[in-house]
Amino acid sequence: MAKSASTPGRRFMKLASMTASITTKTVSNSLKNLTANEEQKNAARSQLFQEIGLQIANTLGEMKGAVMKVGQIASQYKDIFPPEVAKAIAKLQRQAPPMPFSEIKTQIEKELGKPLNEIFKSFDETPFAAASIGQVHKAILPSGEQVVVKVQYPGVDEACESDLKQVRLALRLMGVIKIDRKLQDKLFTEIQESLDNELNYQIEAQNLEVARTFHAALDSKILIPRVFKEYSTRHILTLSFEPGESIETASTWSLTLRNELGKRLFKAMGQEIFFLKRFHCDPHPGNFAFREDGTVIVYDYGGVKVLSNEIVQNFKSLIQASRKHDIPTIEQKLDALQSITEQGKFPTELYEAWLDVLLRPLTGTYDFEENSAHHDGVELVKSSLKYWDVFKPSPDTLMVNRTVSGHYWNLIHLKVHDDLTDIFEELVPPQS
Repeated sequence: MAKSASTPGRRFMKLASMTASITTKTVSNSLKNLTANEEQKNAARSQLFQEIGLQIANTLGEMKGAVMKVGQIASQYKDIFPPEVAKAIAKLQRQAPPMPFSEIKTQIEKELGKPLNEIFKSFDETPFAAASIGQVHKAILPSGEQVVVKVQYPGVDEACESDLKQVRLALRLMGVIKIDRKLQDKLFTEIQESLDNELNYQIEAQNLEVARTFHAALDSKILIPRVFKEYSTRHILTLSFEPGESIETASTWSLTLRNELGKRLFKAMGQEIFFLKRFHCDPHPGNFAFREDGTVIVYDYGGVKVLSNEIVQNFKSLIQASRKHDIPTIEQKLDALQSITEQGKFPTELYEAWLDVLLRPLTGTYDFEENSAHHDGVELVKSSLKYWDVFKPSPDTLMVNRTVSGHYWNLIHLKVHDDLTDIFEELVPPQS
């Protein structure tokens, strides 16, 4: 970890400096605009947000740990930020530079209580992957089994709460978050819970074991890595090495195989939401791998959302009402899910148009590569924008929406061209 950001005090000063700079820029921009016309104000605002976005991205990007993780999560909720800011912080989703191996070795030996060469038969010093809160190394156990070892960067969990508060303050002072204070509170509670879970590898181990048991009973070709408990702690997670091809490689395979993989992925994630009621909620393509025998491998259960029976039932009722184009019931269920501010304000003809777009990939043969629903949706946004304050992201729906939309894009990457109706109706049976 960079020395300039290695202590809570130094991190605080870096973030405080960022916040002060953003505040100065915002005030300066307001003063300049006192005599500007509307076009000049819009251009200045856009330039300001670009500068602010880059400043946030650069500051957080230098600081491994919870701060950078918050930036990554913020970029996943980019619809609540102006596009200039969202674009800049999106780069925080890329891989972080690796930490020196000496620090990784020290962390493992401290956690597992033995010298590294006594714990593992061999251990690759070069990381297999690096991320914001830890990195992954390949290793071989004394038994000869190939494993991957996730090692959390030292001190990350201690920094989490203070860093989150500082980032939130910076974003609020910017005045660019497009949602009200109450919803901000709920959103940051969601982020805090997500961070707490991701920082505790024992929770991830539990999530992996639950998902592995669940999928093994339903489909042997959904593969979840196995946890080696005796080589795992709160900050170390040792898993079976489960190699597979990337989504880019899988997209070059035959249509028959791509369809099989896409349907398997869609069904498995739907089963987690509607049957298990706890689901993998980071649909980033890098969290999935594929094999030519039709196997789908799911990595990284650090981000898991648990749903209540009530919320799942509301989602099912919403889907059933949508199939019937029953708009009054749709609005009732959106209200129950805290996703609508006022019923009866969104025009019926726009509801009808959106229902066509949203249900099209799930009812009948659909070409995900052609992606007509998305293209038509982009056009629909133009006529819907003036009613956009009717809808709001809610803590009950944020992760579901993110997961569903993420997997829609995964099916686009796989170039699926198939009929998903049977699977959709198996997940949420139509009302008789």
